[in-house]
Amino acid sequence: MDIFGQQLINGLVLGSIYALVALGYTMVYGILELINFAHGEVTMLGAMIGIAFMDAMLTSTTGVPGLAVLAAGLAASIAVCMGIGFSLERVAYRPLRQAPRLAALITAIGMSIVLQNVAMLIWGKQYINFPPVVTLEKYNVGGAIITNLQIAIVILSCLLMMGLLALVRFTSLGRAMRATAQSTETASLMGINVNRVISATFIIGASLAAVAGVMNAAYYGIAHYTMGFTLGLKAFSAAVLGGIGNIPGAMLGGLLLGLIESLGAGYLGQLTGGFLGSHYQDVIAFFVLILVLVLRPSGLLGERVGERS
Repeated sequence: MDIFGQQLINGLVLGSIYALVALGYTMVYGILELINFAHGEVTMLGAMIGIAFMDAMLTSTTGVPGLAVLAAGLAASIAVCMGIGFSLERVAYRPLRQAPRLAALITAIGMSIVLQNVAMLIWGKQYINFPPVVTLEKYNVGGAIITNLQIAIVILSCLLMMGLLALVRFTSLGRAMRATAQSTETASLMGINVNRVISATFIIGASLAAVAGVMNAAYYGIAHYTMGFTLGLKAFSAAVLGGIGNIPGAMLGGLLLGLIESLGAGYLGQLTGGFLGSHYQDVIAFFVLILVLVLRPSGLLGERVGERS
């Protein structure tokens, strides 16, 4: 029971991070039917920029509370990643909007490689330690250990996801996004600035990726210029698992993927005496994804993206 509770907590934390990154994939796909493979690298840059800003604050100032430094680093990360997301859409994807989808897909992969190498040139190949701005406090809940950082990650992720749902369903921008997802041509004829809506979608997705990147770095205590590849791939898998193009599906897929990874790795490690475990959690996650694609290709909640007119 202790193992179940501990792995359940770990899975919820991981799933919350996956869900935030998956939202960026599913929002872009829902409107453009484009898989933005550079999104994982935006998450990585969010972590790197946040750490760099926090390190600079700690070096140049004294007496600033750790939470204030963390908040400032998170704000800086969000601001820079929003600019990166806008630039990606404006420079790399908008000129190819009428091109075959394969061209945009190859461009997305190319931008992922470019961003990864830019990060390597700036921060080097070594692992970057997350600064000690958070004092960890542990709580015992039914035999399982949960920290204040884990609680903060889950709560903040839930708040951001609920905020995104509210934005999409109850605001004029959200209505414009839903209209554009149905048909860009019809939305344009109805007076919607399609370019602005698509740019806003990339900006919102990049801001969520920045938060997820800082969360991931804080949770593991390190960041690396290659971290975006695996994280992005898992988040994309989560989006497909829930139903890509479906915002609630991305949230559900992220949480389920995190739980499957943690519970599968925990019990597999116990059954095999530690021979199989955390090193195989990626295998477990992608095996479940393959099963879902075989049995239900549209994902658990199905795809709710309208056909292009």
